[in-house]
Amino acid sequence: MGEQTKKMGNYRYRILALVFMATTINYFDRSIVGVMAPTLQKLFDWSNKDYAAIMVSFKIAYGIGLLFMGGIIDRFGTKIGYTISIAIWSIFGMLHAVIRPAFSLTGFIVARFGLGIGESGNFPAAVKTVAEWFPKKDRALATGIFDASTSVGAILAPFIVGAVVSVQGANWQIPFLFTGVLSSLWVFLWIRTYKRPEVHPKLSIEELAYINSDSEEETTEKIPWIKLLPKRETWAFSLTTLTDGVWWFYLFWGAKFLAEQFGLDIKNIGIPFLIIFIMADAGSLIGGYASGALIKKGWSINKSRKITMLICAIIILPVSFVPVIASKWIAVFLIGFAAAGHQSWSINGYTLVPDVFPKKAIASVIGIGKMVGVAVAIIADIVLGTVLDTANNSGYFWAFLISGMSYLIIIGFVHLLMPKMTPLDDDLKYIKK
Repeated sequence: MGEQTKKMGNYRYRILALVFMATTINYFDRSIVGVMAPTLQKLFDWSNKDYAAIMVSFKIAYGIGLLFMGGIIDRFGTKIGYTISIAIWSIFGMLHAVIRPAFSLTGFIVARFGLGIGESGNFPAAVKTVAEWFPKKDRALATGIFDASTSVGAILAPFIVGAVVSVQGANWQIPFLFTGVLSSLWVFLWIRTYKRPEVHPKLSIEELAYINSDSEEETTEKIPWIKLLPKRETWAFSLTTLTDGVWWFYLFWGAKFLAEQFGLDIKNIGIPFLIIFIMADAGSLIGGYASGALIKKGWSINKSRKITMLICAIIILPVSFVPVIASKWIAVFLIGFAAAGHQSWSINGYTLVPDVFPKKAIASVIGIGKMVGVAVAIIADIVLGTVLDTANNSGYFWAFLISGMSYLIIIGFVHLLMPKMTPLDDDLKYIKK
């Protein structure tokens, strides 16, 4: 087996490493404001509704971006699409650093809007890259590996912010500039390294055959959104993304909750975030491995993905009790278990798309689904910000309750919409086995 692997090569993992790096930068950029939220609120005198408006600005742009970014990536290819995406989010990420206090609210709303447009391309491009470079049986694990980088970015943010920014907010601009250097390096490596497997000069014939071992041959004709929207499979995936609002709640409101509930500040938020997001990383890897292992044991793709997601939903349930727990560390670990369950759920949700749709439609379907998730997250931010300003911390009770219960309900509806996960061909007709 080792000799065969050596002969085949593993160039696909170099491509996956670049996707991992891009998603790490993406989440570091995205997480900075959440980590600094308590400090920035005091520094710029924002209310909870003001902070919610900044988060909503990002999500509106993210949703708008998903309307066209997935289509751009499918039309122009992963290489160009991914480069455009990271260039946009890097420019607007660094733009935060030039905002002056007198225009802080408007400035952050504009900067977060541009960041959202750019970052909307990351996951459609990343999932499409995995579908291009990995066979179906390995896609959940490959998705789990790159999805683990979301937690790496979220872990780096509090430590880098805590090292350079004071509790009073001095040097708050520096973390926003840090990503510019990393993004420039990534774009250089991506342009130099990436080509489709079929035309890549460094890919062995054996590895290309392995990548295509369980994929159907496709035409190059593009599939418009109007043909994807009526498919039940499109909406089954879209349902799984409703939980994105839960993940963003942990990311953007988690530091505020821990600050208000347990008195943590910018200098001591690092360890709780480290615990939460290392557990989330473990969830990404275990979830990706688990469904792939079940497939290799002979389980159907349909059963493997859905059973894994059901187990995730059960693991997440206890997070509902976090607001009534007096111990900081028990609360942190319960959020960590929920984050692990979410990441495992998420990567298996992503793989539902390449499991069913042809490769050329993947980024578009991911875009449609993620847009639905963003719309729900926007409503959640507006409601939570309003409740926190009018009813103090009772908003967190409902936020955690919904966060814990929603996954079980959603997996039931996913199964109703897509009971057998029958693959679709180039014309979006069911492939008969």
